[in-house]
Amino acid sequence: MQSEEGAKITKRFFEALYELKNRRIIRGKQTFTDRYGINRWNLNALEKGQGTQNSVQLDWLTYLVRDYGISGRWLLTGEGEMFARTSPKDKGK
Repeated sequence: MQSEEGAKITKRFFEALYELKNRRIIRGKQTFTDRYGINRWNLNALEKGQGTQNSVQLDWLTYLVRDYGISGRWLLTGEGEMFARTSPKDKGK
């Protein structure tokens, strides 16, 4: 069973995916799953609350933060903006 905090993180993960789609950064969930070798059926089952996986994998959160500029703070706590002010790839330049 997923903890209350885990459920909130999972919800924000899917919110971020749909926002990336709305902004046309990705075409949809399949773009994300294909790029990272994620089983799309497992991802869909997680979103629906079905299947054996009951929380989002940490790797998936990392992909959103590292490759799409989603705020790690927002993903984990719900605080701040969904998108980081600067992309993690731009830091240190």
